Amino acid sequence: MKKASILLCSALLLGLLAGCGAKNEANTANPANNAPAAENSSANASAEAPAAEGKFQDGLYFAMGKEDPKSGWQYFVKLQVEGGKITDVDWNGTNATVPVDKVTYSEQGKYGMKEKGNAQAEWHEQAAKAIAFLIEKQDTKAVTLDAEGRTDAISGVSIHVNDLFDLADQAMAAGPIQPGPYKDGSYHAEEDKFAEKSGWKETVDVIVSAGNIVRVNFSGVNEAGEDKKQNSIDGKYGMVANGGAQAEWHEQAAKAEQYLVEKQDPAAVSFNDEGKTDAISGVSISLKSYYDLAAKALEQAK
Repeated sequence: MKKASILLCSALLLGLLAGCGAKNEANTANPANNAPAAENSSANASAEAPAAEGKFQDGLYFAMGKEDPKSGWQYFVKLQVEGGKITDVDWNGTNATVPVDKVTYSEQGKYGMKEKGNAQAEWHEQAAKAIAFLIEKQDTKAVTLDAEGRTDAISGVSIHVNDLFDLADQAMAAGPIQPGPYKDGSYHAEEDKFAEKSGWKETVDVIVSAGNIVRVNFSGVNEAGEDKKQNSIDGKYGMVANGGAQAEWHEQAAKAEQYLVEKQDPAAVSFNDEGKTDAISGVSISLKSYYDLAAKALEQAK
């Protein structure tokens, strides 16, 4: 009897060890079983799940970078996550002297990477390939970048892609956002005719992403085809030298543009009979007509 008990116990022990071994093999075969639990902190509660799982919180993500002091371009990235996966990405940019977004500017042939730089493809075409790579990999850290922000990992892409991956990473880390009230796109409005006194026909361009205003461009055109903002940048407008103004027209316009981006509503400013406002520090130029045109442009975005 004693011998039989020993044999029975041994059999039970071997069975238990075999079961544990099978369980461990199952865990090794299925990486999902070994995936670490998501961190339960306020900083990460609404952010992405571990990249190894390929699952993110559904929603809209957005991040905008700083304006490049050399090129003047300011990039932004918008991502859509559905079913735990990145399904759509918009990588684009704006510029204080360009009325439309960078993708549109490139599509119009005005950025001219092939013509001016002998590139293999235009900027928007290369950007589309980089976006497709990100959607395929489902990982904002899927590439290794050199010191210039380029990578050899994406065939047919020679442009700097650091803004795409860095801003996508920032957006995912920040968590989903609620979209703003406007439809995404570039919107334009202008006066019906040239002003008799100044000779300028005022123009306004508004760029919207994730439902919010991300760039406003105040400018104008005269009958000679000159651009008012560029005219001021080139020193031809001469508000400081000729009129004793505190700043040139384009410098004051930039503050008024940024104020509208912050307020997100042209009706947020009140004006006096001269079309001026005290609401924007350092701005003495007449602005009412520009804010009225901005409101007109945004009617298309509703």
